[in-house]
Amino acid sequence: RALGLGNVHIDKEGNVLGERPGRSPRPNLVVSAHLDTVFPKDTNVKVTRQGNVLRGPGIGDDCRGLAVVLAVIRALNDANVRTPGTITFVGTVGEEGLGDLRGVKALFNDTLKGKIDRFVSIDGTGLGISHVAVGSLRYRVTFKGPGGHSYSDFGMANPIHALGRAIAALSDLDVPTNPKTTFNVGRTGGGTSVNAIPFDAWMEVDIRSVDEAVLRALDARLHKAIDGALTSENARWDQNGQLSVEKRLVGDRPAGRTPAFSAIVTTAISVTMALGLTPTLD
Repeated sequence: RALGLGNVHIDKEGNVLGERPGRSPRPNLVVSAHLDTVFPKDTNVKVTRQGNVLRGPGIGDDCRGLAVVLAVIRALNDANVRTPGTITFVGTVGEEGLGDLRGVKALFNDTLKGKIDRFVSIDGTGLGISHVAVGSLRYRVTFKGPGGHSYSDFGMANPIHALGRAIAALSDLDVPTNPKTTFNVGRTGGGTSVNAIPFDAWMEVDIRSVDEAVLRALDARLHKAIDGALTSENARWDQNGQLSVEKRLVGDRPAGRTPAFSAIVTTAISVTMALGLTPTLD
């Protein structure tokens, strides 16, 4: 509001929006940075200054981006720039971790549905131009069983053992380096005691690729590894069929690409060069 934007409001998802009208409502360019950041709960969040350098948690990802968004508004105002269309400036929520881009998705699916013609996100610490979106699928996988005592109930299928089989199978997968494709088990948990067969065991898995078809193929292999682990653990013991598995999708970011020769990318390259910097495409 202080910088003169109109229709400043917070939408249902928590995004903060403001409009800078152009000569016409369209094309509508969205310039965004995300409001959320991630660090341990007891982290001191006070920003300190050392000369011209500001230090603090979340500065690079993405407090700096938010500052850039505000600086762009000031620069446009100072130069009395009137754009052909509207620019909508947004601080989005739910970018980090399991937020699954919920703020940006809400813009496209609800708040600005059908009204976004161009989109620029300011993020990270460098000066690179990212025109390729890395796709990712994230799952919380939970193996469940009856549980029991490690000695008296020995012979029951074990959810943690099944989890171990799944992780081992996933770690043995071969994935292409071009297009770059990755997998990772980032968190695990389960069980109640060293001498108890657990009732459940879980892991959170992240798979990524810059190619949507390759990502979906890896997704199928991940499901096969998990189902195979369940079958193997159940078949290992006489009480076959004791375990079940739940695979819950907790993150879905599609892969995508804006051509390097498109107007929005070539403009960013030209601006970078005009500032005396060397453009890099990420």
